Amino acid sequence: MSETLFVRWTITPLQSPQPLLHCRRCACTTSFKSSGKIRVNANGKRVDAWLIYRCTSCDGTWNRPVLERRQVGSIDPALLSSLSANDPEIADRIAFDIDGLRHWAPRFVKAEEYSVAKEVLSACAPQPRELRILCAVPYRVSLRLDRLLADELDLSRSRIHALSESGELSVEGGKRALRKPVRDGAEVRVSLPAQDAEAMASRASEAAS
Repeated sequence: MSETLFVRWTITPLQSPQPLLHCRRCACTTSFKSSGKIRVNANGKRVDAWLIYRCTSCDGTWNRPVLERRQVGSIDPALLSSLSANDPEIADRIAFDIDGLRHWAPRFVKAEEYSVAKEVLSACAPQPRELRILCAVPYRVSLRLDRLLADELDLSRSRIHALSESGELSVEGGKRALRKPVRDGAEVRVSLPAQDAEAMASRASEAAS
């Protein structure tokens, strides 16, 4: 039986970025939150679409442009159908699109909390010698890789970096990758000391955190 425990961690922010905008009702700059609702307006052969945001203080609205005066024939029919149907998946995809949001709101509040769903991809011996972690990041996050590993393995950040320095922890991109936001497809390998193997394997593969 393999001595490597192979797991996938799917990291998802608990809220989409909240743009900081001037609210007419509040008469000040405040944060706006995606409502998950999409408005589509078709005028002849042209289509406009917006994702509706609401002020977190007064519930006032801001419409984030998604399509502007676009010719119907130039739009992917599947996309237009999803927008018209208020598909939650497309609404989330737009809300979590940081680059797209920056075009309309250069300042925004990023998510501070994340969920981490864990799945065992390959079982192993009761006391594995190595832990292999594949990170899945459906939406870009600001969460640093060293913080993720420290939180989920119940180790200090200094211990994570010490393991990296000793070669017991490796990640594509080297030591610098630990200080950067975790990216989709990042893979981490950790050599497990015998005395900690069972506990670390359990934390790495628990159903949720």
